[in-house]
Amino acid sequence: MSVIPFVALLLLSGPGDQQGDERLAHATRLAQDFIIADTHIDVPYRLWKKMEDISVATEGGDFDYPRAKRGGLDAVFMSIFTPWQQEEKGGSKALADSLIDLVEGFAVRWPAKFAMATSVDEAKEAVEAGKIALMLGMENGSPIEGDLGNLEYFARRGVRYVTLTHSKDNHICDSSYDDSGTWGGLSPFGKKVVPEMNRLGVMIDISHVSDKAFYQVMGLSKAPAIASHSSCRHFTPGFERNMDDEMIKLLAKNGGVIQINFGSTFINEDCRRRFYIGKDKAEQYARENDLDPEGPEARAWRTKYFEDNPHGFADISDVADHIDHVVRLVGVDHVGFGSDFDGVGDTLPTGLKDVSHYPNLIAALLERGYGEGDIEKMCSGNLFRVWREVERVARESRASR
Repeated sequence: MSVIPFVALLLLSGPGDQQGDERLAHATRLAQDFIIADTHIDVPYRLWKKMEDISVATEGGDFDYPRAKRGGLDAVFMSIFTPWQQEEKGGSKALADSLIDLVEGFAVRWPAKFAMATSVDEAKEAVEAGKIALMLGMENGSPIEGDLGNLEYFARRGVRYVTLTHSKDNHICDSSYDDSGTWGGLSPFGKKVVPEMNRLGVMIDISHVSDKAFYQVMGLSKAPAIASHSSCRHFTPGFERNMDDEMIKLLAKNGGVIQINFGSTFINEDCRRRFYIGKDKAEQYARENDLDPEGPEARAWRTKYFEDNPHGFADISDVADHIDHVVRLVGVDHVGFGSDFDGVGDTLPTGLKDVSHYPNLIAALLERGYGEGDIEKMCSGNLFRVWREVERVARESRASR
């Protein structure tokens, strides 16, 4: 068993809070006993921009091996992320290949610490061997590049879910962040992608897609889908990137699972509002001064703006609120963890600042009365059930051809 993270102890129990201390100790034991699977961590793109040795403690980022082990994280879907601009300029497939090479390199360079996994059984085998299982989730279907053969290629490379789009409409479907409504949901090609993903045993990830695209996926897919890193629109009215109650109900009816995003702007409306006010002002400044929005001058202006006008942070209780909401709507079998660590920047909530802090969340769930069996489902049981069902549908689909 790993030591209780000192920061976590300070966050969840005050001086002399014996009950809080005992709860956190209990949660830390559970974090080590249960398999914790997180469906969305953006380590590959972080390291593609600035390489670090994640086999040891790193100065930057939200993930490294020591912190993951301390937090009880066992199975990680590494995000193979392609920015929306890549589809316009070309090279999406090449970028995805380079990021997959990077992740595979972790297992080659540090075989005692990491192992690649392409199935539930392989993930469990890696965990039993004391390693962190690394799985591949493709964030943005842009690397498919309009060719179903590329989808099969990435499935052979080990990709086990595809987020159909990202922050702009792409050749597969419309994005929740884009007002264009290019396809009115799925494109004609996207309507071919869905059944092909069923056939290949690749989970369909509806995070980032527009509402219309979501409902069309639900109508076409014979396998359950996942939302790999989304939260509840109930708490962020009008924020289409999150799922509303009817969508969560349909996702669950089809056997799927929503993996709650930890970012403050996903789980707390006040943080979201203040963040997007600053984001809009930064984009306006870049436009008015003819600057690259991601260039050093524009980034410096944005940093200074948020220093003067903090967006604030959600709290770990907000994450628990989202989990509670899903459970009230559809039951405990349809919710899990999709943190978006290394993907949401400096917006992580108090108590969940990196991968060492999963025990904090488990402690918050224990405090709300969840039993160990329910928490184990949230940690990985629900996701693994969906993944196995997707594999079963694929076997049947291939057998019927």
